[in-house]
Amino acid sequence: MKKLLALVLAGMMAFSLTACGDGGSSSSEGSASDGSSAAGGEDKAVTIGVTIYKYDDNFMSYVRNDMDKIVAEMDGKVTLSMNDSQNNQSTQNDQVDTMIGSNVDALAINLVDPQAAAVVQKKAQDAEIPIVFFNKEPDLATMQEYDKSFYVGTTSSESGVEQGNVVVDYLKADADKKWDKNGDGKIQYLMMKGEPGHPDAEARTEYSVKTIKDAGYEMELLAPEDTAMWDTAKAKELMDNWYAQYGDKIELVLCNNDGMALGVVSSLTANKVNGKVMVAGVDALPEVMDYIESGDMIGTVLNDDQNQAQAVIDLAVNLARGNDPLAGTSWKFDETGKSVRVPYKAVTKENYKEFVK
Repeated sequence: MKKLLALVLAGMMAFSLTACGDGGSSSSEGSASDGSSAAGGEDKAVTIGVTIYKYDDNFMSYVRNDMDKIVAEMDGKVTLSMNDSQNNQSTQNDQVDTMIGSNVDALAINLVDPQAAAVVQKKAQDAEIPIVFFNKEPDLATMQEYDKSFYVGTTSSESGVEQGNVVVDYLKADADKKWDKNGDGKIQYLMMKGEPGHPDAEARTEYSVKTIKDAGYEMELLAPEDTAMWDTAKAKELMDNWYAQYGDKIELVLCNNDGMALGVVSSLTANKVNGKVMVAGVDALPEVMDYIESGDMIGTVLNDDQNQAQAVIDLAVNLARGNDPLAGTSWKFDETGKSVRVPYKAVTKENYKEFVK
């Protein structure tokens, strides 16, 4: 009888232990699916691996500094591993490999070449690490191949439209048509492009001109569109060459970014015609605000570095902690369900003080 009782008790204990084990496993899985992983959920310390296509790009330098400031003001459990890809895709690929090897929790990638997105994403996907591309937009089909791949940036065409609006508003306000130097009713202009093939460069080029023409202004391109690769020094050199050829015929210079607009103004200043040629840029860099005030530039377009940096950090940290990418934020995905779009805004002499940092 005692042996029988002992066997019954042993069986009951084994059943109890097995049931407790199953219950513990089920509870852990449920917690992870709720967005609070077993490693710590919302409080988990994470490292975000970041690459910037090149540190000395005017706009990206602000985005990078914004990221550092945002993380410094967070909970102390977010670390950035920041890398300068020096405008070399092979260098960036190696940096991604190194960051994955050091077990970063998420990647935030400002691509050197948007065409390399599939290669970079494959590295992240193979390592099961979420990735947030920013500023240079990958092909949507590529991002759709990985459920933890997203993008933060802008709508490229919008920047061109807003730059066109800057010009149109200036022309309408110029009742005496001082801009029309030769009195022919046409706008003789030059187009300074960023990186050829870059989605922003192509869209800004197309839509700025389209917006001005749609407003009823006739335009004449003095020289073929040319690139200064977003760079101030290259822009000054190109503008020096253009001015030597076309001189006072130039009425407007459209620049795909403010970095190049700064080079244009520098060239016009050296030729003592600053303020006599309409110059418009994109990015709303702090350096251009004085030029808008002085009249050396007619305006620019806010490319919101602070909110873009905030969105990148928000998405990357959420993904690193196993949360929904938009959890606890006011960001929204566009119709693709993959991209957060930060809006542009025209900046002119009438409102530039709102954007002085």
